[in-house]
Order: sequence, then structure tokens, then C-alpha cells
Amino acid sequence: MNWRVHTPVAAAVAIVSGGLVLASLLIPGLDEARNRVLNWAILLAALGLLLGLANLFRVHWEKLRNRQNPAYSGVLIAAMLVTFAVTLWEGSRAELPSWIFNNIQVPIETSLMAVLAASLTLAAARMFQKRSDRISLTFGIALFIILLGSGPLFGMEIPFFTRTLTPIVSGFLAAGALRGLLIGVALGTLLTGLRVLVGADRPYGG
Repeated sequence: MNWRVHTPVAAAVAIVSGGLVLASLLIPGLDEARNRVLNWAILLAALGLLLGLANLFRVHWEKLRNRQNPAYSGVLIAAMLVTFAVTLWEGSRAELPSWIFNNIQVPIETSLMAVLAASLTLAAARMFQKRSDRISLTFGIALFIILLGSGPLFGMEIPFFTRTLTPIVSGFLAAGALRGLLIGVALGTLLTGLRVLVGADRPYGG
């Protein structure tokens, strides 16, 4: 049986829902309807996450059956099932799920950030080999200042970098650039939302 929703129906649902949320920001008295629509969206997003987990389990189960990197797939499936079962049984704020997050997830993310810092340094060195203009020079100087000021170097702190230069670079220059990027993302998201509302883009139609 084909459960795909026809494009006009999906477009109508998207336009009405988006228009209601947009109108609730301008017209008083629509807060309850807006909150109900947003709650439905949250439930659908949670359902989509569960479907994504089920698809991830299916893909790695097939790899485990076909013996394509079975060790990695087996560890991933076991960790996913144990974490999902423990969190479902005790709740996300219980002691054991919090221990799993703080002692497994956080160290993995920290290691990935360390790898990212090393990769960024290597990319900067390769960039200087291929091009030596003002942009690459600015990038290299900013990277050098942030790396020296982010923590003690071999147990020694350099006060000029940690207390003076790094706060200026990260707190003013980098923050300003990040805000510019966020403004660009916000404008792009707003434009995409408007195109969906008028039916120009139909990502839900398949």
C-alpha cells in the first residue's frame, strides 16, 4: 500500500501550519494554536529520530550479517541497544544514563575536538605551502594566537596570549564573524521558509 501523501495536500498542510505560526507572532490570541502545532512538530521530529535509529540499526545489522567490518557494527549495535534500553527504563536524567553520557560521550567528543584542532593546524600548514596571501596569513596568525592562548603549553602559561590576545581574537573578532555567519544562516532559513510557504519549494512532496 502506498502511503505517500499527494503533493497538493502536503503543500496545503505546510502552508497552513507555517502561516499559523507566523501569524501567531503578529496577532494576539493564537498562542495556544501555535503551541499545539509546535508540539505536533516536536512529536514528528522525535518519530523521525526513531526511524533514523531503526534505519541505522538495519544498515549495521546487514553489515554484521555480511561480515563487512563486523567488529565496528557489532559495537555500535550493542552500544545503541544498551543506551536506548537504559535511558528508556530509567529516564534521561537518571544516574546511569548520565554516567554513560559523561564518561563515554563527552570523552569521545573531546577526542574529536582534539583531532579537529590537529587537523586545522595541518590544514593551515598545507595552505601556506600553496598560497601566501593576506587571507591565509590572517588565518594563520589567528590560529596561532588561539592555540597558544587556549591552555597551558607543556605546563607553562603564556599570560600575554591567554589573558590579552586570545580574549580579543575569540571574544571580538571571532564572535563578530560568527554572528555574521549566523545572520546569513537566519536569512537563508527565512528565505527557504517563505519559499515553502508559497509553494515554490516542496521538500515534503518527494
